[in-house]
Amino acid sequence: MAATRTSNAAPDDTAGLRLPEAPRSIVKGSSLAQLLDREAIDCLAHNLARVHPAFDAEGFQRDAHEGLAPLSILQRGDHLARVLRRHLPPAYDDAIAALTRSLTPPLTCTEGFGLGVFFYLPHVSFVAWYGLDPAENGGRDPFETSMTAQHELTRRFSAEFSMRPFLIRWPERTLARLLAWTQDPDPHARRLCSEGSRPRLPWAMRIPAFVDDPRPVIPILEALRDDPEECVRRSVANHLGDIAKDHPKLAFSLCERWVSGASEDRKWLIRHAVRHPAKQGVPAALRLRELAKAASRSR
Repeated sequence: MAATRTSNAAPDDTAGLRLPEAPRSIVKGSSLAQLLDREAIDCLAHNLARVHPAFDAEGFQRDAHEGLAPLSILQRGDHLARVLRRHLPPAYDDAIAALTRSLTPPLTCTEGFGLGVFFYLPHVSFVAWYGLDPAENGGRDPFETSMTAQHELTRRFSAEFSMRPFLIRWPERTLARLLAWTQDPDPHARRLCSEGSRPRLPWAMRIPAFVDDPRPVIPILEALRDDPEECVRRSVANHLGDIAKDHPKLAFSLCERWVSGASEDRKWLIRHAVRHPAKQGVPAALRLRELAKAASRSR
């Protein structure tokens, strides 16, 4: 087994924290589930014991491996979150404080990092499972703790899966926070605003209210349509593609408005957003792609 990576940050709270080795992509004969196996569990136990001396690393590893083998990657994330709940402090605020201290430094980019970011899937699952119920937090509202945790986690992996239960339980206050984060200096946080609120995000639970009526999320897409980072603009395009599946007139109307005076980057966004209905021969989508041709760019 390849050696684990140790953080190269300057000596501070993150010194000595470890990440498991991971491939850049899944190779034939392997599965995503292997990303949360023995080495990842060892790193998780090591990192938590380093920042929270009361953490029972051996007990955690023993419980983590029990029943792990047949689980998929998403099931493993949930399983490890439940095991963490038994081994971290009982109050959610205190448990999140320990998890946050155990995080390795934020990513400056995801390119070249490969699949190693899935190490933080259990952390995201922990927030989704336990971050909504005041009963898990001694009766105190866990919203602010959960939002802070997701902001930190999305800078290392993504919080798009865990954000969705909050949008379902508390749509107004969560959308308000995401709208504020569209101005965040970190592109990972800005991408989360669009990606986490997609009505039909692949692999994740749907958000029924936004499937029925996506208009509450439109201000987020408006704020991010000309974001300087391609990954953020791509998320906006995919979000619009989701909307087009259920509300094509709304999606096409928005693109029609955006195409006026559009930059080359925004033209690409529009073309990407309507690509699926265009392939199906929908006249409005074909017209938008024609309007939004970006001759100076090929992607």
